[in-house]
Amino acid sequence: MTSPASRAAQLRKEIARHSLAYFAHDDPLIPDADYDALVSELRELERRHPEVGTSESTRVGAPASTVFSPVRHAEAMLSLDNVFDVDELRAWSERVQRSLDPASPLAFVVEPKIDGLALSITYREGILVQGATRGDGRVGEDVTENIRTISNLPQRLSGATGTLEIRGEVFLAKADFERLNDSQRAAGGKLFANPRNAAAGSLRQKDPAVSASRPLSFLAYQLVDLDASLSLRTHHETLERLRSWGFLVAPETRVEDDVSHMVARSTWFEQHRHDFAYEIDGAVVKVDDLASRASLGSTSRAPRWAIARKFPPEERSTRLVSIEVSIGRTGRATPYAVLEPVLVAGSRVAMATLHNEDQVREKDVRPGDLVVVRKAGDVIPEVVGAIVTEGAPRAEPWRFPDTCPECGGDLRRREGESDTYCVNAACPAQQMQKIVHFASRGALDIEGLGEQRVTQLLGEGLIADVADLFRLDARAVAQLEGFGELSASALATAIDAAKSAPLSRILVGLGIRHVGPVAARELARHFRTYDALAGAPLEEIESLEGIGPIIAQSVYEYAREDESRERMARMAAAGVALVEPEGDDTLAATLVGRAVVVTGTVPGYSRDAAVAAVQARGGTSPGSVSAKTYCVVVGDAPGAAKVDKARAAGVPMIAASAFEELLATGTWSATLG
Repeated sequence: MTSPASRAAQLRKEIARHSLAYFAHDDPLIPDADYDALVSELRELERRHPEVGTSESTRVGAPASTVFSPVRHAEAMLSLDNVFDVDELRAWSERVQRSLDPASPLAFVVEPKIDGLALSITYREGILVQGATRGDGRVGEDVTENIRTISNLPQRLSGATGTLEIRGEVFLAKADFERLNDSQRAAGGKLFANPRNAAAGSLRQKDPAVSASRPLSFLAYQLVDLDASLSLRTHHETLERLRSWGFLVAPETRVEDDVSHMVARSTWFEQHRHDFAYEIDGAVVKVDDLASRASLGSTSRAPRWAIARKFPPEERSTRLVSIEVSIGRTGRATPYAVLEPVLVAGSRVAMATLHNEDQVREKDVRPGDLVVVRKAGDVIPEVVGAIVTEGAPRAEPWRFPDTCPECGGDLRRREGESDTYCVNAACPAQQMQKIVHFASRGALDIEGLGEQRVTQLLGEGLIADVADLFRLDARAVAQLEGFGELSASALATAIDAAKSAPLSRILVGLGIRHVGPVAARELARHFRTYDALAGAPLEEIESLEGIGPIIAQSVYEYAREDESRERMARMAAAGVALVEPEGDDTLAATLVGRAVVVTGTVPGYSRDAAVAAVQARGGTSPGSVSAKTYCVVVGDAPGAAKVDKARAAGVPMIAASAFEELLATGTWSATLG
């Protein structure tokens, strides 16, 4: 058994090692969640066993490097204590209320917890004189010349007097991070693991010209009035003052006047964490009244008047057991990782994608490695990379197989592409996945036809292709294991209902290469019947809005393949309509021939409902902005890339509040700036 003292010593050593890697070298060895777990374990150990002593190792930060001159902060840059759920957040607010006047109402400011590099910027008489990193919280690094290259950072503060410190985060927007990695890849350089590391590494450069070449931004969240030159009473007043000076302050920040609203707002940030232009990993809650904050004070490592609600970690480390290959409906062979199960983003992950052969080689992950697994929202879990200990033995690099694991056929990589395919059209795995996709919610939504059922029907020889579904014998199905008359009848009813599915959903279900829901709707809206589409010349297909030469060629070739012709003939003979219904004739055709892109949340509409509303009035709603776009509807938490592209292309942007006006009239009264 390990004694508390020895375990504490081991934890302190590990925390110190990881703090140095993260804060000093911008190259973390483990995910944030694993680091937080080490710190939490040490703090709990110190609480339960006071005899082991307390340590500075649980304080965020690391000693300043020798590359930059040291800067002592006028006021320590403390870290924040963390909570991980609603109950812990409420418990914190109750402690705060008890420490103040329990009868007095308490307001909170709720902000996004941006995942960047903490920075303190000093202004004297309104002039920027110094910039410093957090360092160990007391002493940071002088990066003054580097921060002067940040384009959105004010160099002068109009009307400011005395000495002020503006604290915030240097960050890379998601779109800028992708562009930076693209340029790194093109130059044969090392790719950055995430925006936070990229921002930190870009700022902490000895040559300011390197920092200047990177698209860094600064977001301010705290004003420290060192000379008491300002008369501000609340935190939200300080944020307004920062905005007036030209600083970027998170526009989603709100003041909430009670605990229930504060908790709800922190949950809103979790629900929308992927809608921001930059990475966030939590919500920060602060007492709004500055006098109350002074009364509450701080511990040696964190203020008592603020807390960070950390969201479920989207990155964790675990062991890579093996690398296998799955075969999809198009024959694409996708490598995936079999993992020791780990909890990521609130769900248990035992498998994760590795995308393709090049990705496995680039990430250099091997069976037996400790790896970082990421699961962002509803995205399929992926392996980010390996955690390699220098000198530790590793398995040989993994090699992509030459034959299909399902049918034994050849696996071939197409020239100029990164994907590998099973070339056997009769591969049972491909047939199964094609039918599963056809029946999926995004296509015909045939309830009761999941992967297990489809595999069973294929194995019994009752179906071999999607067209066979519409001639399925319910009596034969009822005899299968796991079925009965009721379940077989329910399946037959669901399949029968699918016969009248709109042509657009049929096109999605067929899995024609490059044809997604948006393209399928445009094709179906224009041609109305499958026969008309199948007989159309290539030039007509290509001329449609949102249908470029690649999609057009794919549709044209599919319609002329003997196998496709035979399949569609069997579906028509079985009573499948293969027709797109006319739109609602009671709605004015205000958007005929116009492409309207919707980004963010529009009040009163789901994403699909907003798109359908545009289409019902004769318009299209592609997923991307182009020079042909009529306008962009900007809702709550919009996609930064779409907004940027619209601004660059001069495409009009309108607020979500004007969406109804657009639908009714085809125009709007005002655009966004």
